Amino acid sequence: MILGAPTASSQVPPVNRRTLRRTLVWAAAAGVVGAVVAVWLGQPLAALFGWVGLALGAANARMAQVSVARYSDRGEFSKGRFAISVLGRLGVITVIALGCAVLLRPAGLAVFAGIAIFQLLTIVSAMLPLVKEIRQS
Repeated sequence: MILGAPTASSQVPPVNRRTLRRTLVWAAAAGVVGAVVAVWLGQPLAALFGWVGLALGAANARMAQVSVARYSDRGEFSKGRFAISVLGRLGVITVIALGCAVLLRPAGLAVFAGIAIFQLLTIVSAMLPLVKEIRQS
């Protein structure tokens, strides 16, 4: 890597970086609330695995941003390479989530709740700039 050279992560549009940052803040708040509720219900391991799910969702979102930026920067776009990249990333996340859910039942199922909550927060966070733009027009 050459110092000062643009990286794929630096090519992520600012609105996408803001959306991810906002989602991460909301996910952290949801994780704290979820952990408090899980511990209150006597399920501290579920709290931990909920956080693991949130982290997997965050890692997936960040890797997706970098992957799209990397492939959009290239002059030649290979749908096959991009698809393999997406499938590989989702495959790893799925194996981790299924492993937690199967091996550490019932608390491990909270991984799926964490991933689902992160995805929901991502959708809501991505809608905010669109709603703002619609209101301005």
